[in-house]
Amino acid sequence: MQLDDAYWGGAQHGPRGRGAKGKYPFVAAVSMNEKGHPMFMRFSVVKGFKTEELTRWAKVHLKPKSLVISDGLACFRGIEQAGTFHLPLVTGGGAQSVKLPYFQWVNTMISNVKNSIRGTYHSISKKYLPRYLAEFCFKFNWRFNLKKTFEQLIYSCIRAAPIPEYLLKLAEIRW
Repeated sequence: MQLDDAYWGGAQHGPRGRGAKGKYPFVAAVSMNEKGHPMFMRFSVVKGFKTEELTRWAKVHLKPKSLVISDGLACFRGIEQAGTFHLPLVTGGGAQSVKLPYFQWVNTMISNVKNSIRGTYHSISKKYLPRYLAEFCFKFNWRFNLKKTFEQLIYSCIRAAPIPEYLLKLAEIRW
């Protein structure tokens, strides 16, 4: 599995990078098959890239004993506490790090998600970002069974209880 940190939010004046105002962090994970092709993905909004936050995320979303490859970001050590095997690769950042084959699919998915959302929707607010990311993941994860996709969506809608708007705005990690 390839794992990376990502941010949603446009260019703004003032401080740049992690912790900048108007940037909303999310974790991007892409699982691979034996041939190295992407099979499933999970994009989850997180409060920030802290070790405790990533440990909580990993316990919910990763299978124990999974092999996870990530960059050298210190907070990714937290996924080891969830029982996974973690291989951190220090990339040094910058444009060259994007070209590394170890992160090819997760970088491709992050780019595809951002371009798809920007090209489809006119305005994205932080409160709905988890829903937009979940929509893209749903489409990607069900791409091999397109006939069943519609049925699954209808089934989920029928089985779901009515939800007030304030709950729709919450990220899935709060449920």
